[in-house]
Amino acid sequence: MAGSARTAGDRADFVEFAATRDPALRDRLVESHLGLAHQLARRFGHRGESHDDLVQVASLALIHAVDRFDPGLGFEFSTFATRTVLGELKRHFRDKGWAVRAPRRVQELYLELGGAADDLTQELGHPPTVAELAERTGATEEAVLEALEAGQGYRATSIDAPDRQEGAIASRLGDIDDGYVGADDHQVLVQAMATLPDRERTILHLRFVDGLTQSQIASHIGVSQMHVSRLLAASIARLREPFVVDS
Repeated sequence: MAGSARTAGDRADFVEFAATRDPALRDRLVESHLGLAHQLARRFGHRGESHDDLVQVASLALIHAVDRFDPGLGFEFSTFATRTVLGELKRHFRDKGWAVRAPRRVQELYLELGGAADDLTQELGHPPTVAELAERTGATEEAVLEALEAGQGYRATSIDAPDRQEGAIASRLGDIDDGYVGADDHQVLVQAMATLPDRERTILHLRFVDGLTQSQIASHIGVSQMHVSRLLAASIARLREPFVVDS
């Protein structure tokens, strides 16, 4: 009953504000719905932006929602305001948060993945896999990987920022990057993987990417666990061949 009374009171206030545009009434309507702005801002936590900045964006969007709301259309203000605030928060991340620009579809998927990952972690009890994120968001696994990779360019770090090691990041500029060697090895491994039959590539993916046990893989592809063990050993030996240096 209290909720119904408040809804009726809100509607009456919005009808009055639409007719009078009274600044005092406007302020009262904004203040009474600030909790909604805080709640929606919290959805975008842990995305590289401070909570205070997000609340400011959400609060400004709430003010615009109050100004633009038309009670004569029959919608609840909370529904209208939620869409307005969420749209402004997403626009904030899309336009101001990216140090390296990414396509709009990638930016929006990256933001969606943050919420999906939080929800799935709560539901599953562990961080979700790429496949689980793809299923939750309706995107392909390739699109999820693209968005996650693009998300690494969301915020640039100042070279004067403190590092986990001594000094600032700038103090290590020019150091030898061991990652170059890893990049070369990765390319060799990709080429070697391409020479394997489809079934062997699938088994390797299930074992080392999805983390399935040999017994689970055996059930998945319809062979014995011993056969999976033999195929894994043979595939790994074949992948090692390009890295063997002749003496």
